[in-house]
Amino acid sequence: MALSRAPALLLTFAILALLQLWVFELGHLDHIFYAHDYVLGPYVGFSAVSIRTFMLSFFVAFSIYAAGTARARILFCLDVCLRYIALCLILDMGSIALFAYTGSPFPLLAIQVMAGFAGFAVFAFVIIRRGAMPSPVPVVRGHQPNTRTFWRLGLTGAVATIVSTWAALTPNPLFDELRRITLLGGIGPGIILLLLVWFAQLYVIAIFERNRHLRRDFRPPISIIVPAHNEEYVIGQTIQYIDRAAAYYGQPVEVIVIDNGSQDATAEIARATIQTCRAIQGAVLHVGTPGKAHALNEGVMRASYDFIVRIDADTHVREDNLALAMQNFADPSVGAVGGVPLPPGGGIFDPGRRVEVIVKHGFYSPALSAASGLVGIPGMFVVYRAEAVRSVGQFASGMNGEDTDFSLRIAELGYRTLVDQRIGYVSEVPTSFAHLREQRLRWFRSVYHVSARAHSLISSSNFSVRGKLVLPYMLLNTSRRAMMMPLVAFGVLELLITSASVALPHWQAIVAVLIGSPMLAAALAILANNRPRALLSLPAYVLFRALRSWYTLESALSIPIMSTSTRIQIGRDPWPQSPPPNPRPEEAA
Repeated sequence: MALSRAPALLLTFAILALLQLWVFELGHLDHIFYAHDYVLGPYVGFSAVSIRTFMLSFFVAFSIYAAGTARARILFCLDVCLRYIALCLILDMGSIALFAYTGSPFPLLAIQVMAGFAGFAVFAFVIIRRGAMPSPVPVVRGHQPNTRTFWRLGLTGAVATIVSTWAALTPNPLFDELRRITLLGGIGPGIILLLLVWFAQLYVIAIFERNRHLRRDFRPPISIIVPAHNEEYVIGQTIQYIDRAAAYYGQPVEVIVIDNGSQDATAEIARATIQTCRAIQGAVLHVGTPGKAHALNEGVMRASYDFIVRIDADTHVREDNLALAMQNFADPSVGAVGGVPLPPGGGIFDPGRRVEVIVKHGFYSPALSAASGLVGIPGMFVVYRAEAVRSVGQFASGMNGEDTDFSLRIAELGYRTLVDQRIGYVSEVPTSFAHLREQRLRWFRSVYHVSARAHSLISSSNFSVRGKLVLPYMLLNTSRRAMMMPLVAFGVLELLITSASVALPHWQAIVAVLIGSPMLAAALAILANNRPRALLSLPAYVLFRALRSWYTLESALSIPIMSTSTRIQIGRDPWPQSPPPNPRPEEAA
């Protein structure tokens, strides 16, 4: 994808937004839209940003520069804009009806917040509907612990609500100071603390549950598969690290390196290194069909043991990684276990990446596992129960995020999937902007690809925490991240053009959402993972998040838009549900 498309989009967006803000500022539309945004009906208060003007400007600018034919992009623009306008009209009609019934106007801030979420949702929905996506494949579902999950979510949610409400309503010098420096922002501490307290409770439950079920002496034989394509520079070291971990593990370890059409000496170096190892038995296979999924599927077929470890060719496992991971499989309901992919250190992006993985994989992933909501486990290092792997079938080819798709399907079979934050392995981090961009474009497309391939979880009437809560949230969050840089530009334009007589953007709230809230969550995750030195990387994390947002926008632009659309019916499952081929064992007491 051309590097110029995202900057061109941002410039076009700024021109479109500036023209609309200027028209509103002249006052010619005050008799219809006196909020200086496309809002109908009475309201009270003000909003942080003219979100509807922002959304429509972004949708049009995105449609101009998206990948696809002119006809496809025009249809995309009409689809996303008309759907968004319809949702905003529903919001406004509801507000007008409420005012007619109660006589009290609805807060403009609440109306605009709902309009913002509607914009994120519509954008993600239309991308999946009109973008080139993997073909949907039914997700086979087994028994889900819904009763336990409802109780956990309900009780922890109630506690979080009480704490956040108390914080929002009770004068407190600490909260006042945090608001002043925009860590909690003008929106008050309630919303931000609600999520932090909620996830903190789930994190504690996850740690307790893990410690309750693990057995430190559980060490069955394992098979390790290592897909490799042109990895001669690192494959020897990777195998040596595996050999050390196998020696520490002390039980039979089989290593299968799958040479996926390498054009270098990957296979030769792998064979030579295996011959020098003492704790592993290994072989090198050749798979000519390009694509990591094909290599993984061949490795799974050749694996001899009941537990299969997937390790990327540029991942260096630590000595205790295998032993720590296998402790969790003493519980027969566990189907997959991952860890935290730490950066090697010394690279330009390593400080920001360090905080990112601690937050995502060391904090949020364990918390989500406690609520049966964990979707993805990083494929750099993950251990599978072989019967779960073979029940799912094969890794999907032709998509980004085959590891996330696979762990999602294992979890929906009824197996527990979890990330054990004690497992810290070293995974390569790009050292150039070009490499980071290429990596992140693939990673961020994977949210759309996984959601499209498993969209029956989202659209069916059968409840699943992953399908009804987590996947929709991931889509909303990806849309929000793609719009972050345009949103910052829009806020600056609105601040410059809006007169003092009109409420200016509430900058404390904006900074709290963009910077303050993520920093509080990152600090909590760092301390929970007992990695206090990572606090020094928080400034780098701010810059890394901004760069990540830019690449998310580019990733969305890289998705080819089609002239035809996929019919997605909410509330209807296009495939009948069937029991899993191998129902998981009952959960250990």
